[in-house]
Amino acid sequence: MSYVLYTDGGCAPNPGPGGWAFVLDRSEGDRVESHGGEPDSTNNRMELTAVIRGLERVLDDAATPRPRVEVVADSQYVLKGLTEWMPGWKANGWTRKVSGKRKPVLNRDLWESLDGLSQRLDLDVTWVRGHTGHPENERCDALVKAGIREAGGDPA
Repeated sequence: MSYVLYTDGGCAPNPGPGGWAFVLDRSEGDRVESHGGEPDSTNNRMELTAVIRGLERVLDDAATPRPRVEVVADSQYVLKGLTEWMPGWKANGWTRKVSGKRKPVLNRDLWESLDGLSQRLDLDVTWVRGHTGHPENERCDALVKAGIREAGGDPA
């Protein structure tokens, strides 16, 4: 079985109450949605949480080792982190170069969790521009707003 995982996350304001969401399409044609919120977070943490929760669901659902997953997101931060930045961060002890100096990677706890999950999957990533009418991205955005409201925020 293969999966397409659509994700989104956000805060209102940033930082502040946050929400995360995913829509998981399975090759058998059915769909699973989930969302949640945190009273004090950041956009980036919520974007990462959405992917983590979605990949955890894939692994709970999968009957085969290393299931194939396409992650579709509007977050360059998450997708570039997965495909470009993470190998360097790991090689440098989860640090990154900022103004010529090594600084800890922000959200390291979530990146490490995402790294562990991604090692167990056959992962592809696709970027979509947010808020442009992409049906699953728009659905995730609506669920993120529900998560923000549940966390005590006003996504307006």
